[in-house]
Amino acid sequence: MSVLEIRDLHVRFGQAHILQGVSLNCGPEPLALVGRNGMGKTTLCYAIMGMLNPDQGQILLNGREIRGLSPNRVAKAGVALVPQGRRLFPSLTVHEHLQLVAQSSKDAWNIERVYDTFPRLAERRSNRGGQLSGGEQQMVAIARALLMNPELLIMDEPSEGLAPVIVDHLIDTLRAIAAEGMSILLVEQNLHVATSVADQVAIMVTGNITTTMPSDILANDTEAQQRYLGVSSSSQSGSLNA
Repeated sequence: MSVLEIRDLHVRFGQAHILQGVSLNCGPEPLALVGRNGMGKTTLCYAIMGMLNPDQGQILLNGREIRGLSPNRVAKAGVALVPQGRRLFPSLTVHEHLQLVAQSSKDAWNIERVYDTFPRLAERRSNRGGQLSGGEQQMVAIARALLMNPELLIMDEPSEGLAPVIVDHLIDTLRAIAAEGMSILLVEQNLHVATSVADQVAIMVTGNITTTMPSDILANDTEAQQRYLGVSSSSQSGSLNA
């Protein structure tokens, strides 16, 4: 059963054909999307969220067409995005960021649960966005999306710039979220994060999905990593080369 189904999606910017017939299925289990920089991964995230209008194709959420909806209507339909770069308000406190999107204390994800999940945010609740570390900012960005209690959580490069200990906590958190039934589309440059969270990995090359394979196969196949992603077999970080 597909939570998100994308059929033959095309996006152009002027003469540039960014997405070239992308088809993708994301079910209840997490799906990772990997690829080198400039392959169209973030463009796909924006197209799903209604932040840009595809030239053709379909975007279905639980069988309902959401292509052409405005971003706020996509969000109300049940999709939340953790954008690349966090995008916090520097002048707002942690607690104010959370209050902007929190709806009911009876929701599965509410502010109290966020503070339980991310104790560091509870400690920093009065600090402004511009005073937070990169890891703390990412926690706020993830918490903000979770407070929307979405059916589908899209995460665009959530581990970017984070210290290894924070990355490990991120992996554990995403696994726990997925275990509760929230569907996750994880866009990642860090192959270790992608294969640790998702059982299936879709590989994007030049605006299209070249192949989808089990995570454990990709994690152990250095030839496939080099062929599709340009990852050196001597790379210890597992991040994709630009």
